[in-house]
Amino acid sequence: MKFTVSSSLLLSRLQMVGKVISSKNTMAILDNFLLQVNGNQLTITASDLETTLTTSLEIDNQDGDITIALPAKLLMDSLKEFPEQPLCFDINPENLAVVFRTETGNYNFIGQNGNEYPKAPTLKEENFKCSMDATVLGAGVGKTAFAAATEDLRPTMTGIFFNFNNTGVTFVATDAHKLVRLINQTVQTENEASFILPRKAANMVKNLVANEKGEVRISFDDKNIVFEMPSYVMICRQIEGRFPNYNAVIPQNNTNKVVVDRQTLINACKRVAVFANTGTSLLKLALSENSIKISAQDIDFSTSAEETIACDYTGMPMAIGFKAPFLIEILSSIASQDVVLALADPARAGLILPSENEEHQELLILLMPMLLND
Repeated sequence: MKFTVSSSLLLSRLQMVGKVISSKNTMAILDNFLLQVNGNQLTITASDLETTLTTSLEIDNQDGDITIALPAKLLMDSLKEFPEQPLCFDINPENLAVVFRTETGNYNFIGQNGNEYPKAPTLKEENFKCSMDATVLGAGVGKTAFAAATEDLRPTMTGIFFNFNNTGVTFVATDAHKLVRLINQTVQTENEASFILPRKAANMVKNLVANEKGEVRISFDDKNIVFEMPSYVMICRQIEGRFPNYNAVIPQNNTNKVVVDRQTLINACKRVAVFANTGTSLLKLALSENSIKISAQDIDFSTSAEETIACDYTGMPMAIGFKAPFLIEILSSIASQDVVLALADPARAGLILPSENEEHQELLILLMPMLLND
């Protein structure tokens, strides 16, 4: 059985699909790609049992159909060394011996029986369906994923919460120290439904939609989620459990408000943070009329720094502490030129908002303060 395919196209699809493959697979066959030739279409699948990613591309000169599993690392490591050229695959269906031929040589290896590859899960007949533009999905995941918890002690907080209703779609992620909520009003559904997308699958979605245009169809039941894109289909198991009641922790009366140039604040925080205690990374923000004094110190090493930047502040003079990496990461995730810090007092959560939201979007970020000793 033979077919011909572009080397660069095949490699680009393998590299994207291959990101699903785990370094610690529980089944040896999951170290392989599943290749299925049906007519002039080649379908490539990779899975780690939790997430399954499939892509399809056109091939030429095929003379039959076949299902075979091929070693992922060997295939990608070899193909990335070739310039763009047609590759001719010759597969013996009897012993699964594979030869692919290039303009200058032949490369031989053995595949495995593709029928032993785990079947992708399917959704129940009753499932929720909707669609959204790839850019909307990419923004929703990209602006929230960094706030998801990295420790598995609270599994529901390690993913991104999607909530659909008749006013829009809400994306939420939190690790109990920071929380990001993004509402997009362009995606409205008649019925309300929700799921929690695991962190690995969220990163896959972010990478996939970066190069996709058009609509992404999303369907899910109580176990699995399916993302259907123009070039890829991803099926993943959702995180089961109840997502925290995030609306209950968002303060409604933070009346002390600072408006400041975002990049100026980021740069000042980065400079001062170098002198912060390495254990706490504490930054102190002292707010007064038209200025913020940013300071940090490490008593153990007798280092300290402070910097004052201009701002527009309406409120009582106050000082509040934040963990430097969290504050810098949050500020870097916002697109607007100016940001608004809405604060209540040094012991309560602060809100960080863009001064101007993007069209049809509402972004809110919450950051818990750190205790100041003085």
